[in-house]
Amino acid sequence: MNEFSLHSAIKQWYSVSGDKFEVNVEDFIVDVVQDCLLIEIQTKNFSAARRKLQRLVEAHKVRLVYPIAKQKWIIRVAQSGELLSRRKSPKKGRLVDLFYELVRLPDLMKYKNFSLEVLMTEEEEVRCNDGKGSWRRRGASIKDRKLLGITERFLFQDEKDFLRFLPGKLPDRFTNKDLSTRIGVSINLARKITYCLKKMGTIAEVGKRGRELLFHVLSLETA
Repeated sequence: MNEFSLHSAIKQWYSVSGDKFEVNVEDFIVDVVQDCLLIEIQTKNFSAARRKLQRLVEAHKVRLVYPIAKQKWIIRVAQSGELLSRRKSPKKGRLVDLFYELVRLPDLMKYKNFSLEVLMTEEEEVRCNDGKGSWRRRGASIKDRKLLGITERFLFQDEKDFLRFLPGKLPDRFTNKDLSTRIGVSINLARKITYCLKKMGTIAEVGKRGRELLFHVLSLETA
């Protein structure tokens, strides 16, 4: 199966004695079966796993595991495989970056059988100067992602667990701009956060302030 080294390494790190790997469950291949828990590791693109997760969660306990590179080293290689350079990436991943992917399936958090675990990792990203990659990488293709270590893990078992992303001093009625300013993220990411929380039923739209939507936290009232 086509997968980065990162995927395989997490599968091995996560597993315990007695686990089964690459198991066929309801016509889907599941990464790890751990007793009654189905574990699916997705290193990117939650959309690709959406159909599988929606089907499996109806009758099974399912956990989606997602790594975020807190620290990353960029390895550049020639097409021959020769090492050209190794440098530390200035970009550091944060837990809140989860929402760039979670926006594709936030409604799954409403299922009691579903949980999500985020692993903060140290990784190496291997790039080849083959001219076939993104212009952002000057044409270099990503050939592999390698796990160097796991520094933290965060488990989200229901929608209330996501209230950690809302700061304590947030106004009772807040906008995406309010959220963006208080937690130090772009307005684009703030919109993804409120979209996800709204889909989970944690917050609700309650009007507008000018052209900006207003939100109110629901779960805190009954927590």
